[in-house]
Amino acid sequence: MAADSGRIDPMHQFEVQSFGTLFHVGGHSIDFTNSALWMCVTVVALWAFMLGGLRGQVVPGRWQMAVESATRFIDNMLAANVGPQGRRYVPYVFSLFMFILFANILGLLPLGVVGVHPFTFTSHFTITGVLAIMSFSIVLVVGFWRHGLHFFSLFVPHGTPVLLLPLIPPIEFVSFMVRPFSLALRLFVAMTAGHVLLEVLSGFVINSGNAGLGFGLGVGIPSFVLMIGICALELLVSAIQAYVFALLTSLYINDAVNLH
Repeated sequence: MAADSGRIDPMHQFEVQSFGTLFHVGGHSIDFTNSALWMCVTVVALWAFMLGGLRGQVVPGRWQMAVESATRFIDNMLAANVGPQGRRYVPYVFSLFMFILFANILGLLPLGVVGVHPFTFTSHFTITGVLAIMSFSIVLVVGFWRHGLHFFSLFVPHGTPVLLLPLIPPIEFVSFMVRPFSLALRLFVAMTAGHVLLEVLSGFVINSGNAGLGFGLGVGIPSFVLMIGICALELLVSAIQAYVFALLTSLYINDAVNLH
């Protein structure tokens, strides 16, 4: 939180800060940043979650049931959207879903009270864009590997009138190429908006408390109560956005596999 004469900058929390240069490539320095740090934290937390839940106990505990339930959830999603062949894509979609989910939730933890400031890297379009390009690349590779040039028939829906053939394929192609952009933008906007709103409300709480008892009671307390509700909503949004990203990825994979 950046404060200057009582003003709070809600965008300061998204600033990428360097902890040092790792190496140089082509005259450009590759730094280890707070974004990279929290990606590592997310990977470690996810690894610990999976390690603790893959004990293979005959009578599973709550931890193992949580891991198995998450895996089954993604497996059922791909089975419903792709069919029997969707099972081979479970590892990727599961990893994508859990990585985004953990990243979103870790970014909401109130660790600032102990001097640690979480960084929600999914609030940066460069990160969500890379995740979207990865999914889109898999769709292209699978589509051309399975169908060859017949993959282009995806841009000509079944039953398209002959008179519309010059018009429909370009529209379908543009719609297809926009997919990674919309996939990345949806997650980026949702996470950025939520964090900006929380920062603004926290500014109301702090500044109204500093302004006196009247402002504290009239503005600070309602803002604090609203913050609690927004935090609960953000937890829900974090899960929904991870789910939507995984769901759309499975739908795009379905297009590549089944040419629907």
